[in-house]
Amino acid sequence: MEPEIVDEVLPDATPTRDPVTRLARWLTEIFAPPVLVAVLPIVIGVHAGRTVGSGLAWGLFASLFVGVIPYAIVLYGVLRGRLSDRHIGVREQRTKPLALGLVSVLVGIVLLAALGAPRAVTALVVAMFVGGLVATVINHFWKLSVHASVAAGTTLVLTLAFGPALLATAVMVAAVGWSRVRLRDHTTWQVVAGTVVGAVVSGLAFGLLR
Repeated sequence: MEPEIVDEVLPDATPTRDPVTRLARWLTEIFAPPVLVAVLPIVIGVHAGRTVGSGLAWGLFASLFVGVIPYAIVLYGVLRGRLSDRHIGVREQRTKPLALGLVSVLVGIVLLAALGAPRAVTALVVAMFVGGLVATVINHFWKLSVHASVAAGTTLVLTLAFGPALLATAVMVAAVGWSRVRLRDHTTWQVVAGTVVGAVVSGLAFGLLR
């Protein structure tokens, strides 16, 4: 895999093939924002829907706007050479694709509300929009970790929806944060800031609206 180009981290960062670094790369990919934001609406949809089938349908519909379309925008930018990589390692390149992704999420909110989606699904997508908006604004000036933000928001949403037992998913947040620092894609403070934004902003928005 080609090394990612990053800013505001150690300039001599180079990929290695040691097992620890491979584990960090694996965690970064498995718990990447596009994966979490695509799966979470399905989980909440099935939980909140009148039936499993209807909940699954609403979750898949929401995932289209919060996960599939925004990720397609990023992939298009990578293929055209406008973005450094799938994780948009160069901070200066982040604003436009993140903003376009937010437009997709906003369209999803409007359609979910108009079509009568379960309240929890709509609340989740609104929470994702609010969290994404804050992260986009911050990333315009400073490279906040979106990986950490989405992971932390996911933990808070799952805990609010299913109960305190899901706080155990905080292990995922710690693992993702460690992986981003280990790969030198972010500094520790960028990961901490992302975690706070995801937990406080997205978690609070979902808690108030669900």
